[in-house]
Parts: sequence; structure tokens; C-alpha cells
Amino acid sequence: MEFLSVIVATAVSFGIGAGYYGALAKPWIAASGVECDADGQPKGSQNPMTYALAFVLQLIVVGMMRHVFTLSGIDTLGAGLVSGLGIGLFFITPWIALNNLYGGRPVMLTVIDGGYATLACAAAGLVLTLF
Repeated sequence: MEFLSVIVATAVSFGIGAGYYGALAKPWIAASGVECDADGQPKGSQNPMTYALAFVLQLIVVGMMRHVFTLSGIDTLGAGLVSGLGIGLFFITPWIALNNLYGGRPVMLTVIDGGYATLACAAAGLVLTLF
């Protein structure tokens, strides 16, 4: 059942990303500085391999979250939500900020990407404790 919870939690956080970045596409493109094609879409954004790899990377994060939750006895919805929120806000977002700081990237990029990491990890934590 734990493997199923990891797959479902990954799918939920991946889906949240689609909506989140869909809503924040223009500010994200401006902050990230990615090159766009003639249609105004980021170059390579339609490459299925990008989405497949993104799913696998999220699967790794959520799988590790499941492992940590199990070792820590996190098994209620509230604890899963708060723990996921903490992972996104206090582990992943600062690392994104660190990379963006050294890369000379705009603060807005950290806000957008860190916001997604926090939201997605909170949702994953919630889903992980449903099973």
C-alpha cells in the first residue's frame, strides 16, 4: 500500500504543478529568462521526456518523504500536511533560493518555484497519510 501512496501523492503533486505553473506561466517565464518559441512557449516545453523526468524526480522526493514519515511515525492527516509543508518550505525552498542566489536569478523565481515546492510537498504529505 505504501508504494501506491507514493504513486498517488506524486501524481497529485505533479498535477498541482500543471495548474500552478499554468497560472503563473508569464511571471515564471519573465523571472526565469528561458527562451521562448514563436508561440511564446518555453523552448522544449512540449518535449514528453521533460515531463517524464519531472515525474520521476518528484517520485524520488515523495518516496523519500514516505520513508521519513514511516521512520518518524507521521501517520495522521494533520501531521502529514504540516510535515510536507515544512519539507517544502524549510528544505526545498531554501535550496532553490541558494541556487538562484549564486546564479544571480531574480527573487521572484525563488518565490514562484519555492511556492510550488511548498504547496506540492504539503499535498504529497497529506496524500501519503491517507493510506
